[in-house]
Amino acid sequence: MTRWIDELLGDLGVSQPGRTGQPGNTGQPGNTGQPGNTGQPGNSGRPGGTGTFPDGAAFRIEIPSVEGPRVLDAVLGAAEAEGVTVNRVSQGSGAVLLRASELRDMAQAGYEAGTEVCLFVGPRERYGPGAHPRSPDGAAHGDQVRGVRQLRYALEDVLRAVEQGIRSFLVADLGLLRAVTAAQARGDLPPGIVWKVSAAMAPSNPLTLRVLEELGGSGIGGGGITVNIPSDVTVAELGDMRASSGVPLDLYVESPDALGGIVRGHELGDLITAGAPLYAKFGLRNAAGVYPSGRHLEAVAAANAAEKVHRAAVALEWLDRLSPGLAQSKPGAAGLGVPVP
Repeated sequence: MTRWIDELLGDLGVSQPGRTGQPGNTGQPGNTGQPGNTGQPGNSGRPGGTGTFPDGAAFRIEIPSVEGPRVLDAVLGAAEAEGVTVNRVSQGSGAVLLRASELRDMAQAGYEAGTEVCLFVGPRERYGPGAHPRSPDGAAHGDQVRGVRQLRYALEDVLRAVEQGIRSFLVADLGLLRAVTAAQARGDLPPGIVWKVSAAMAPSNPLTLRVLEELGGSGIGGGGITVNIPSDVTVAELGDMRASSGVPLDLYVESPDALGGIVRGHELGDLITAGAPLYAKFGLRNAAGVYPSGRHLEAVAAANAAEKVHRAAVALEWLDRLSPGLAQSKPGAAGLGVPVP
């Protein structure tokens, strides 16, 4: 590789896999490209405690597509039955499609359980009148915010949910991320909000991750940013991401078919060891889509969500078997965007 490229990446704080002395290359025959990988399940070779949440834990469990208060009730009921701590639930249809009373119900349930409730900022291109985001080549723009009017609606959507106690939001637009953090700095939005970068805007390399971290600000009042990364990331690529940034990473351990249908709960220990602090996110392969959701799909969404908790329980058994000792956050842990009553 040309020397100036080495120097540039080093100046930008990005690891350079494959270079002598760099993470990911031990220089020993038989190296798999994973940092110090021994080739044994449950041992990625990375030292434990490479990163933790503010409470000292290495990982948290997230259940996505929790589309309303009844689906949240299903998750919390399944978590109790399975003996699983669900640290965060997230939603994809958008806060904009919930009544204020439903937002309050979700906030109250999350507060009582010590669980972060993360709602997608609702207005976005795929919901608008434009044809581009619904075209094959334009689908990647579907979760962005189009124009000043939609940006205003999106900010109003955040404020409306904040008024009902919500303190965590999914964002899939760079401009919106800049706007909400600026609003916090001005005092227009309260401190302690968690901004979660959506999988629709997942960075594929460490430098893009660092850009998102910078845009996400410094975590005003204990909030901050977490970033979804691609669901098919390898353990080595996950290690490269972690080497470049300390921001919490969100990773689908099982992803829906629309995001590749990855199923690797048995690898949970390796993923946490390489990526901590890590939100282990349990989607569901071979499941009916529910976006945008509503009461007409409530039974399906609830059944999907309950099975995601079951998948998490199975993965935690694999974790205990192959990588014991990795700590999970308790309910209400520091840094979670738990709603306020």
